[in-house]
Amino acid sequence: MLPLTENLIRSSFINASLRERKALTLPANFDTITWENIDFLGWRDPKLPQVGYIISVVDDLRVGIMLRKADGKIRNRAQCSWCEDVNLPNDVVFFNAKAGGQAGRDGDSIGMLLCANFECSFNVRTMQSLPYIGFDREAEMERRIKVLQDHVQSFIQRVHDGK
Repeated sequence: MLPLTENLIRSSFINASLRERKALTLPANFDTITWENIDFLGWRDPKLPQVGYIISVVDDLRVGIMLRKADGKIRNRAQCSWCEDVNLPNDVVFFNAKAGGQAGRDGDSIGMLLCANFECSFNVRTMQSLPYIGFDREAEMERRIKVLQDHVQSFIQRVHDGK
């Protein structure tokens, strides 16, 4: 991912008001992010624990989405819809994103099961155990990275289009 500045972050959100963009708290580790090892920037707001943010590049544009954690608990151990990690090293929660444009103003939202603290980039880069002799773990990791990127892009497009 390309490095971001605070101004780029605040101006990238397509489903947040100006007040919400001004009020957001940057990630604690913002100054030390290794940009080349992440597929999207995602973090939870420490001042607003129910709120999360993701930013990714879509068609050479940085696009941000504000998410809200749904109330309640998931009954069974869920799998993240983005990284599809079967080892489940972290919690998965249900997030809602207000749709962009008129659909969002009409109250439409899009939901998704995601890693609670957006650890997906780390999860897909973790080398998996060898399921059988001759298994190409590096190729599998590259495939998982591409799948994650496709899922993030698809979600952002759905929020943007309000579908």
